[in-house]
Amino acid sequence: MIGEDGLTLESHRRRHFLKGAAAAGLLAFPMINIGRYAVAGATERTYSARALALVERALVIDMLAVPRLDFTPAGHARPLSEREIADFRTSGLNAMHNAVGVGSRQSALEFLSAQQGFAGRHPDLFRLVDTAEDLDRAKRERRIAMIMGLQNASPFERVDDVATFHSFGLRCAQLTYNSQNRIGSGSTDRADGGVSSYGAEIVAAMNRVGMLVDVSHCGDRTTLDAIELSAGPIAITHSNCRAIAPHPRNKSDEAIRALAAKGGVMGITGVRMFVRDQEPTNLGHVVDHVEHVARLVGIEHVGLGSDADLNGYDDMPPDQYEQLKGAYTSAYAFRDRIDSDGYDHPRKVYDLTEELIRRGHSDDNIALVLGGNFRRLLGTVWNVPPTTEPAAG
Repeated sequence: MIGEDGLTLESHRRRHFLKGAAAAGLLAFPMINIGRYAVAGATERTYSARALALVERALVIDMLAVPRLDFTPAGHARPLSEREIADFRTSGLNAMHNAVGVGSRQSALEFLSAQQGFAGRHPDLFRLVDTAEDLDRAKRERRIAMIMGLQNASPFERVDDVATFHSFGLRCAQLTYNSQNRIGSGSTDRADGGVSSYGAEIVAAMNRVGMLVDVSHCGDRTTLDAIELSAGPIAITHSNCRAIAPHPRNKSDEAIRALAAKGGVMGITGVRMFVRDQEPTNLGHVVDHVEHVARLVGIEHVGLGSDADLNGYDDMPPDQYEQLKGAYTSAYAFRDRIDSDGYDHPRKVYDLTEELIRRGHSDDNIALVLGGNFRRLLGTVWNVPPTTEPAAG
């Protein structure tokens, strides 16, 4: 909170941080602008000492971030370049939920195998996640925890597939992508019949094994049903507020209230058409969604879910970029760009932190948004005693 003595306290904090940070090598050489510093290893942008300290202290979790937007077969096999590794190390991220939309059981297994192999080829950079404590370990080790997920639960062809995929390392699954499956309806379906009887069994099975239920792409009725059916809190890992941007992929205030009442958390994305339906669309408009959720249900229920890789969609090869846009219905309403201005580069977490500071948010509340809220949720959902009892199905 900003009090009458806030400036004096901040001065003390800054001096204390700069002393410790210089000793630890966290800051690069100061830029010309007084009070602005570069992230170590990255000199093209500068940030306040307070923003650097906040990101360094927080457990930063992006609940939808793939390591590389490359849809070619070589995308997961090609090792990271020195530049890519440097970008990850200076991104501020401590954990990322790596998930894509898949259709079949086989494609899901191939994705998990490929991405776990990708992480395994970069052991100094990534750490695979089994428990919530692995998130904390990654922070201490200065690695990035990779949470394996799927953006479609269609691969659960039988109820006991949930336990099988959990044993393979899957820790989060979105019930549907944009279209109807056996479980429920997607956000761009014309009609939404809600979670099916089979879907209710899947939700129960996910609760049993401690797998996070995600409803980011689900239709309105399916979203509300899933929240009600789940025995514990669930997530909207990457979506925005329909009250600000009237897009079918965004969530109603009713859904956000229901999510929060169950203890869930919503991750805010920087995808341009989900942020605003007009120009300009920039980082400040992304933070508008953070603040809408905070005002509606409390700061404890909002986090980050960028829905991109470090650089965003607009840097993709042109052929893949057009292929991506062509894979969605007209309801997506793509514009010339997909990323929001200012939230489209590897150190965007620092820019978002600066905007939250500028708007007067406290350090503690900013830390919750950066990852504290999702850490609490994952600790709750994943903390399930192991069982040897087979699931029904």
